[in-house]
Amino acid sequence: MRILIAAAGSRGDVAPYTGLGAELSRAGHDVALAATDGFAPLVRAAGLEFRSLPGRPEAHGDLTDRRELMCSAAEFVTELGLGFADAVVQGTDLLVLSATTAPLGWHVTEATGVPSIGAYLQPTAPTGDFPPVVMGARQLGRLGNRAAGHLALRMADRVYTRAVTALRHRLGLPPLGPGAMRRRQEHVGWPVLHGFSTALVPRPADWRPGLEVAGTWWPYVDEDEQLPERLRDFLEAGPRPVFVGFGSMARGEGERLGELVVRALRGAGLRGVLQTGAAGLTADAGDDVLSVGDVPHALLFPRVAAVVHHAGAGTSAAALRAGVPAVPVPVTADQPFWAGRLAALGAATAPVPFPSLTAERLTEALKRAVGEQSYTRAATAAARHLATEDGAGQVVKAVAEMAR
Repeated sequence: MRILIAAAGSRGDVAPYTGLGAELSRAGHDVALAATDGFAPLVRAAGLEFRSLPGRPEAHGDLTDRRELMCSAAEFVTELGLGFADAVVQGTDLLVLSATTAPLGWHVTEATGVPSIGAYLQPTAPTGDFPPVVMGARQLGRLGNRAAGHLALRMADRVYTRAVTALRHRLGLPPLGPGAMRRRQEHVGWPVLHGFSTALVPRPADWRPGLEVAGTWWPYVDEDEQLPERLRDFLEAGPRPVFVGFGSMARGEGERLGELVVRALRGAGLRGVLQTGAAGLTADAGDDVLSVGDVPHALLFPRVAAVVHHAGAGTSAAALRAGVPAVPVPVTADQPFWAGRLAALGAATAPVPFPSLTAERLTEALKRAVGEQSYTRAATAAARHLATEDGAGQVVKAVAEMAR
């Protein structure tokens, strides 16, 4: 089967699909992954064909104002829609769509007849169990949660209006708004598999049939890959350090954050590994702090004492998989939701929202995360749960059923 996975956004929105694509490829499928150009090396390293999508997600990753974030997201998906149809070349048998690309992919499916399936990294369907992920972690009651979930979907429809109008015109389709298309997909029970663990989000009982929680899809890591020698030497030179990284967040704040983090680490009496990320996080420090670039979390996290991170879905799952306690510092979008989930599990301290992050608050959170064994016990229990799940295998199974 010739499968095209379409994903767009930051690294955390794309990297999990490299592992999913590799698993589909091992199952005998011909797999391509469409993403923006910056992810071409990541995709090809997983042995997958790369197809280019337009747009610059890096320009949209560090906004904290909700209105500005929506305007920026609309600009990004409008760029994305301009070239989306070009990625679906003749001969594609199945489209696998992320939450970001599905509102565009549905229209390509209508125009080409190529079937599609959803592969989402966040729960987007309304439920009484929790509020929509873009609205944080504060419970609104079952009726309030569902109402807020429907409101969030309508807000997302507005983000896609311009992109969908232009895409349907290009495809020669009659006008149809994103909300009407979404409701059509819900009516026919369009299948969506969710790539997160039931340890974090059990499947809501009030979800419609066709919405399933599969388990986490892990970014591809070559079986022969090792951590850089400099990092290995640092890990072996003393007690387990704390990992600190903000992923694609906090662009341009690296120097300020670096000074803050080093003060916090030393206040807690801990060594640290700082991942540069989009923030440019570095520190001019002594032998107790090391700055690194991109390294696989799967190889590094089992060797650290705790993880300070922005609470993106992928990093949150990676810390749990390693059985390591976390200090979540959510910035925007779905990050407060995942931070709240980690804390509710007992595997993380209470979230420290990025705008209120200080060296003193981080010091106290680190002392709790590393010093109180309850966090490690909860993270270890979650790791055992994650080990029983086979998220990519569930997608392979679903694709095989569709092929039959």
